[in-house]
Amino acid sequence: MRLTFWRRLLAALFLLAAATPVQAQSFGFPWWRDPQFQKELSLTTEQSSRIDGIFQATMPTLRQKKEELDRQEAELSRLIAGNADELAVTHQVDKVEAIRSHLNKSRTLLLLHLRQVLTPDQRAKLNKLYEQRVADRAKKPGGDRDRKDRDRPNLR
Repeated sequence: MRLTFWRRLLAALFLLAAATPVQAQSFGFPWWRDPQFQKELSLTTEQSSRIDGIFQATMPTLRQKKEELDRQEAELSRLIAGNADELAVTHQVDKVEAIRSHLNKSRTLLLLHLRQVLTPDQRAKLNKLYEQRVADRAKKPGGDRDRKDRDRPNLR
């Protein structure tokens, strides 16, 4: 019974990790480089370059933190599989969650910095493009309905 609980906890932790995207581009691709997005947003070359610079400067840190998160989650899994005492598991959970928190904070700040490059009108247009993309995905068989709010740009 106790082993089943730990297995379920471990599975839940892995699902949470998978639900935390490292991608900083809200659309899953560098939308600021896409000619259609550039046109629809009236994105200038300078804005596109600034956004790309922000993104490129941030990604190494996000990748490093994601790798660290993966390592610490593997250690947590090892502790759980080895029936470690509750104190050791709790300590490791704290480490995992602190790293996850830092990763989420960095991603949120990245989105804020991208938002600051756009005008209010461009942010509104980007949000509409995002909402349309979510609606289109939901219409597809086996679409991405469960992810619809996960990577929302929230650039209002």
